[in-house]
Amino acid sequence: MGEFLLRAVLAGLAGTVVMTLVMALITRTGLANADMVRAIGSIVTRSLARALPVGVALYALGGVVFAVLYATALSLVPVNGFWPTFGVSTVLGFAHGFVMSFILVVSVAEHHPLEQFRDSGFGVAVAHIVGHITYGMGVGLVLGLAGVQRG
Repeated sequence: MGEFLLRAVLAGLAGTVVMTLVMALITRTGLANADMVRAIGSIVTRSLARALPVGVALYALGGVVFAVLYATALSLVPVNGFWPTFGVSTVLGFAHGFVMSFILVVSVAEHHPLEQFRDSGFGVAVAHIVGHITYGMGVGLVLGLAGVQRG
């Protein structure tokens, strides 16, 4: 079980890094405000200036928790080998992103303490779906290479 958890934690950190980079790229290009690290951090701190360290910690923790859920799901279905694991994890990322984009756009953004994160719409929803797909790909890459068998 320890090895399974270690693989899931590493997969979660890898997926979180990939997703963070993609979301930062989306934000920098001006396609949407997809700065979820600061958005999450500022929910807690109610300040953009203090949001980054809290956001990084919460974002990483969420990435690890969801990777454990992805790894558990993958270990319960007959998925063997790199490409099937990578593919199923990518599909899980899409589903995860679809649900999260709905929740964030409809609920969280409406009540966010900072004005800049209240403006959400189709672009933000698509950014979340794309970000979560890349998260699933990052998780699937690590789990596909390392395996997801539960001990």
